Amino acid sequence: MAKKAKAAKKKIAKSTKKNTKKNTKKKIAKKAQKTKSAKVLKTTTKKKVVKKNKAKKTASKTKAVKSKTKSATIKTATTSKNLSSGLKIGQVVPDFTAKSTSGDFKLSSFKGKNIVLYFYPKDNTPGCTLEGHDFSEALSKFSEKNTVVFGISKDSVTTHQGFISKQNYKHHLISDENETVCQLFGVIKEKSMYGRTYLGIDRSTFLIDANGVLKAEWRNVKVNGHVAEVLAKV
Repeated sequence: MAKKAKAAKKKIAKSTKKNTKKNTKKKIAKKAQKTKSAKVLKTTTKKKVVKKNKAKKTASKTKAVKSKTKSATIKTATTSKNLSSGLKIGQVVPDFTAKSTSGDFKLSSFKGKNIVLYFYPKDNTPGCTLEGHDFSEALSKFSEKNTVVFGISKDSVTTHQGFISKQNYKHHLISDENETVCQLFGVIKEKSMYGRTYLGIDRSTFLIDANGVLKAEWRNVKVNGHVAEVLAKV
């Protein structure tokens, strides 16, 4: 009897030891898994932080580039304005030559006549087309006042010729592709369209008298009624 009890006790002890060993292994495995998960989480978190910092750095650089580009654009516009803002009312306009639909234009060739130079952004656009018609229709009235009229834009002579032919204008147009005349009169300005900033011609008109003196100027022109204002000033 005692022998059976002893064997049973020994069996229980062995089973307990086995279970304890098994549980210990489980605990160790669980701890190792937890440690591994912690390491993976730490690595993932670190990667996310690095990625986030990299994204911030890239965004910062992009913002800096945009800011620099915008500053450069504004600076260019300001420079253009400063370089070409010398003409004042009452001052003799420096002589210049340019290509036009009537051949080579030379300002001094028209001494003894009043000259109207109207600058406009682009051929074949609504406002510019209407302005051209208004000047063309009033051409005989300007002529009666010893005045010639020329329109000016950066379009080529070929484009101008097509524009005149299509609209049946009676006056000629000057081509200022390199902006020389535009800079002289200070009509290149910073403009904005659909969120895009660019430099372009600010619709402007200048009246030069028979002695080559700048008599009047109109800037940021609104087309409606403008020609009548110019005609009244001649």
